[in-house]
This record gives sequence, C-alpha cells and structure tokens, in this order.
Amino acid sequence: MTRQPVIMDGVGLRRTIIRLSHEIAERNEGMEDVVLVGVKRGGEIVANRLRDYFRKAEGIEVACGGIDIGMTRDDLVSEFFVPDAEKNELGFSVTGKKVVLCDDVLHTGRSAVAAIEAIFRLGRPKKIQLLVLVDRGGRELPVRADYVGKNVPTSSREYVSVALRELGAAEDKLTIVKEKKC
Repeated sequence: MTRQPVIMDGVGLRRTIIRLSHEIAERNEGMEDVVLVGVKRGGEIVANRLRDYFRKAEGIEVACGGIDIGMTRDDLVSEFFVPDAEKNELGFSVTGKKVVLCDDVLHTGRSAVAAIEAIFRLGRPKKIQLLVLVDRGGRELPVRADYVGKNVPTSSREYVSVALRELGAAEDKLTIVKEKKC
C-alpha cells in the first residue's frame, strides 16, 4: 500500500482554523453581521470549528448553520436521479448579513455555486465570502475562494480525502489520494 501524502494533520488544521478566523474578523472589520454557513458535511464542521474558536478565544457568538446542496448541484440532479436532500433551515436569517460560506475542498467550483444558489433561496445576504480548507485547483466555473487554508494543486487523477473526528475518523487528517487504475 502506498503512503498518502498528508496535506494537513490535526495540529495543522487547528492552526489553519485560528488563522482563518483572524482573517475573517480582519476582512470584515469585526464580526458584526457575520454568519457562518457550512456546506454539509465537511464544510459544516469547518463552520462549527470557526464558531467554537470565536466563542472560546474571542468571546463572540456567531450564528452558524449547515446547508444541504443536493438539490442545487447541476451535475447530480437529472430526470432519472434526484439526490436525497434536507430542507435548509439555518435557524437564523441571512438577509442583510455577511455570509462566510465554508467548505472543506474547492475543486471545480460546482459545490460553491450550488451553495450560493441555496443561500439565495433563504434570503438576500449583503455579501457572500467563500472559505475553504483546501483549494486543489481544476476550476470549471469562475469561482475563487476569499479564504484558503492551503493551496494544493492536484492532477485529475487525485483527490483530497478529508478525515474529521466529527465524521468518525480517529484523527483529523487531510491527504492526497490517487485514483486507482482499473
């Protein structure tokens, strides 16, 4: 078995969350009207960790929720297949807010576009900023992240595997995995 290159371990992930939280506060000149919305599942965990950091380290409460993009993905929905999707209810309004849209990995840009569409179905935000742990390049749509944990260019035969404790992993770890040849 070949060893998978580790992009980020638990310590690196914690440092990245702290750095990104400072960038959010700095770019928005504080946290007034900022809300965190994570793309389910990995992005929601990133948003929750950012919220927890703001709460513990800064004493700031930031509204935070997860959004399901299953019904807005143009490459998943067809007349023959409709993915399971949850109704999106954040528990707070995005209207007039600065939404920091969180995801774990940015690749083609399709998930980001689907998430933006889902957010607009919930209200009219003042601004949407995209935050990702890893930008792996390979864009198919004109999407750029405002906050990036790490840029990791990958080939079309590679992908980024995200293992998080909240999803049952023994430890937090982001690795590059090569597609198996048939």
